[in-house]
Amino acid sequence: MEHLLAKAETLTEALPWIKRTWGRTVVIKYGGAAMTDPVLREHVASDIVLMKLVGVNPVIVHGGGPAITGYMERLGMPVEFFDGLRVTSEEAMEVVKMVLVGKVNKELVGSINSHGRLAVGITGDDGNLITAEPVSERLGRVGRVSSIDTTVISKLIGDGFIPVVASVGAGADGGSYNINADLVAGELAAALDADKVIFLTDVDGLYADFDDKSSLISALALHEAEEMIAYDKLATGMIPKVAACAHALSGGVERAHILNGTVPHSLLLEVYTDCGVGTMITHDGERGPMECNGAYQAEAGL
Repeated sequence: MEHLLAKAETLTEALPWIKRTWGRTVVIKYGGAAMTDPVLREHVASDIVLMKLVGVNPVIVHGGGPAITGYMERLGMPVEFFDGLRVTSEEAMEVVKMVLVGKVNKELVGSINSHGRLAVGITGDDGNLITAEPVSERLGRVGRVSSIDTTVISKLIGDGFIPVVASVGAGADGGSYNINADLVAGELAAALDADKVIFLTDVDGLYADFDDKSSLISALALHEAEEMIAYDKLATGMIPKVAACAHALSGGVERAHILNGTVPHSLLLEVYTDCGVGTMITHDGERGPMECNGAYQAEAGL
């Protein structure tokens, strides 16, 4: 009986959050082990479907770095990074599109559609959703977002579908550009006027001291996040995520979250419970009650 009551309490706690997010758009950047592990992928897919069924409009953005590297190595192609970005020649761009669009995107769409006719896979160059410009000649076909046209996404949402977006953009020369998926998620969230943007990664969130796992920062203000970037307080892999969070909030998004996608149902715990499980970045750094999972609102050590 106690177990059943606990379930009822969980549902009751979720109710105000379901009401608050009904009809809202949530952009989810899908990456890390949650994308490559089939079991974790199914957990995330079921969470996304549940969110859709209780009234949220999820938009999924993904990259596919490990899969791209694996295919390039199998093809005997050089794998090179510069300033944390993949050097992408014309030949490498063909592999990027093949893997992102033909493999990773279709796997994610398939996982979601195992629950019904729900998801449609697209790339940033479909309908000129994302137009891009080159970052530098040194990086080749690596781009940054220059503009976003949300027509295709809005149409899919209006027709009841979950868009699953591969992080490729269209260049002015008619070719495609490889774009960091974190930055695409932040830009797209702002362009869609999303309620929130969520980044799934392989750690629990941001830490005041990464070596001290009790220092998880549960809530952070936008200005604190920007200072963490400015004063080099972040691990390399977190820089684009936090930068994307900051861009999204500056563009009108209310909340940005960084979660551990290897924790089953972390999406639901963050969105539909009072305390959440990851790091939430807002304009004022407020989250609310902080009693769960040992998480607490910590200063960023600036």
